Amino acid sequence: MLALRPSALVAALLCSFSLTPALAQKTYLHCGRLLDMRAAKAQPQTEMTLVVEKGRVVAVQPGYTTGSAADQVIDLKNKTVLPGLIDCHVHLEGETSKDSFLKELTENPADVAFGSLDHARKTLLAGFTTVRDLGGSGVNVALRNAVNRGQVVGPRIFTAGKAISGTGGHMDPTNGYRQDLMGLPGPADGVANGPDQCRQAVREQYKRGSDLIKIASTGGVLSVAKDGSSAQMTEEEIKAVVETARDLGLKVACHAHGAEGMKRAIRAGVVSIEHGTLMDDETMKLMKKFGTWYVPTITAGKSVADSARIPNYYPPLVTPKALSIGPKLQTTFGKAYKAGVKIAFGTDASVYRHGVNALEFQYMVEAGMPAYEALRAATVAAAELLGQTDNLGTLEAGKLADVVAVDGDPTQDITAMQRVRFVMKQGVVYRQQ
Repeated sequence: MLALRPSALVAALLCSFSLTPALAQKTYLHCGRLLDMRAAKAQPQTEMTLVVEKGRVVAVQPGYTTGSAADQVIDLKNKTVLPGLIDCHVHLEGETSKDSFLKELTENPADVAFGSLDHARKTLLAGFTTVRDLGGSGVNVALRNAVNRGQVVGPRIFTAGKAISGTGGHMDPTNGYRQDLMGLPGPADGVANGPDQCRQAVREQYKRGSDLIKIASTGGVLSVAKDGSSAQMTEEEIKAVVETARDLGLKVACHAHGAEGMKRAIRAGVVSIEHGTLMDDETMKLMKKFGTWYVPTITAGKSVADSARIPNYYPPLVTPKALSIGPKLQTTFGKAYKAGVKIAFGTDASVYRHGVNALEFQYMVEAGMPAYEALRAATVAAAELLGQTDNLGTLEAGKLADVVAVDGDPTQDITAMQRVRFVMKQGVVYRQQ
């Protein structure tokens, strides 16, 4: 038997096992109910055919049409079909557990990377064909690249790489450490103080391949620090981030719980506020004035509050923040929606287990958003936030063939989104049952 060097063996395995199936000449999806999401109000079309070729939708036709014998036909006649879903706030590198904080000291980047593969797969199979990963160690950049190369199964990823805050802020990786272990993390570690360091931190993430920038203008719930809502970046620092990012063609997302930190970020020009738990009426007015998006992450709020009730699940500094801030997110979302703030779907997956992202739809509807508008938040609106309206968000000719199908009618029963039966990403079927 021929002995292969390790590198040759890997190459041979990759040649013999591809995660990307070969595409048929054309694929015809026979859709019982089709929500193409272009209309502002629900207008389900019945008995429609989506024609897919080379990873894109090339036609949307009335009736159940077919092509040549070489083409593939997929029967979704008893399903509701809609565009692939977009979660604008995930963290694919990790997942909540009782020993999450210990893992930060015991896991190597390779351990994180292998764990992220399962998180990515579960997310895609749940119907989320695109995500915005808002911060990790940098493994998220490599994961994006591996997905793009077809080496692993996962959603299309737009990643912020390593997120940025000030010393002691939500993104300071040494919060809660023994003092002799804290060191002086700087811009390369996502810790920046003053406008100059903020510019350097942005350029570091750009250099490492990030698609966008994420900052934390206030404290956070799960960082091992006592304050989860106070403003922790100056407006000048945030402006330095935004201006530098803009020069490099990047948008800035901002984690914020407290109102003052949100106001500074909105005035400085961030594209989105993440969480926004304690936003007040003035904040909402500012968001409407500046066109700032709100990504609410209601599921995360409920999850951290539930986990905090389990003895010793979180460190002592974290538990009271989780119990105080977490339950308020759904109410805040309802007020922001009624005030007319622009909303894009996001869940903060990792704070809860990956793959159940669709729970967010249920919580949005419970808070007063009509089901169809919640679906648009995860399709049309999310695509706009990402700057991807040419490719994503609707099912029409020219768009990428990201398609999901569910049992039932989600415009009447939003929990149908928790029963995804079919997932196609860029013309490749990853789930069919």
